[in-house]
Order: sequence, then structure tokens, then C-alpha cells
Amino acid sequence: MTTPNAGSEESLSCAFIQNAREFLRDEYFPKIERCLQQLTGEQIWWRANPESNSIGNLILHLCGNARQWIVCGLGQETDRRERQAEFDERKPIARDQLLTLLRRTIADVDEVLAGFDSRRLLESYPIQGTQSTALAAIFHVTEHFSMHTGQIILLTKMLANFDLVFYDFSTGKPVHTWREAAED
Repeated sequence: MTTPNAGSEESLSCAFIQNAREFLRDEYFPKIERCLQQLTGEQIWWRANPESNSIGNLILHLCGNARQWIVCGLGQETDRRERQAEFDERKPIARDQLLTLLRRTIADVDEVLAGFDSRRLLESYPIQGTQSTALAAIFHVTEHFSMHTGQIILLTKMLANFDLVFYDFSTGKPVHTWREAAED
């Protein structure tokens, strides 16, 4: 296999996919995990009002969305998502179960993206009842994770009144990474 020239379409496509994998795996997952570690089961399922989502619901929603768009949409798995159920869940699911579900989802998404042919980035795939390019699907999942990770962080800071210490500014590195989480 030849190495693509820096700046070539293939090189840019590979870099886009790799960056998405790293954001999901090494940025968003560790932050959500750290949040969950600071909360009680009651706090994980707390809602500001009936129209709001709990952190638990947001995690179920992130898993459903990422599986539908990447694992099923790009990875060709059967889509069995029941989107509304992610928001309707009121029976608390334990923190460890939520983390296992999220970790497995991120691992499955990462596996699909690691094996995805970057030359197919502009091909169209049937996802969520419509057609989407692979590029749009990957971008959607990445930005969707970013948005809900921010909500989870805000809710955690409100509920736990705790400095989450995501980065060690003396080294400029994250405090906890996906690789460390996978080893736990």
C-alpha cells in the first residue's frame, strides 16, 4: 500500500476519520466517565423538570445515536433503535451498566471507523430513514457527542459541586484517557 501524499484527498479523509475516533474515544468518553464517577445513582437520573433529560437518559441517547449512525449506518448492522425509549426511561440503570453500555458503544463505533474505507466517505448510506454520506454521519455523531458531553458536564458540576479536573495543566495532558479506562 502506498502512503498518500500530505494534503491528498485520501490523506484528508483518513485524518478526518482518525480525528473523529480520537474525539469520541479520548475526549468525550473519559469526560463522561469522570462525571459518572462523581455522581450518585439518584443524581444520574435527576431531571430539572419533566421536559428535561437526566444524565442517564443522555447516555442512552448517545449510545442509540452512535449505534444507529455508525455501527448500523456505516457498519451495516441491523438497526433496532427505539429512539423515544432512550428519553422515556425512568427506571434507574446503575452507573456501572451505563458505563459498560457506553464503553461497548464507543468500542464498536471505533471498530467500524477503524475499518472504514476512507475512499467511501462521500458515498450515501440509508440512516434514520434518510440518505447520508459517511462524512456527514461521522461528523453528526462526533458533534452530537460533543453537545451532550457538555450537557453532562454542566449537570455534573451543578449536582456534585466538584472540580472535575479533566486536564493536568502542568503537563497539558488529559487526566484520564480511553486506554486507561479500558484497562480499568
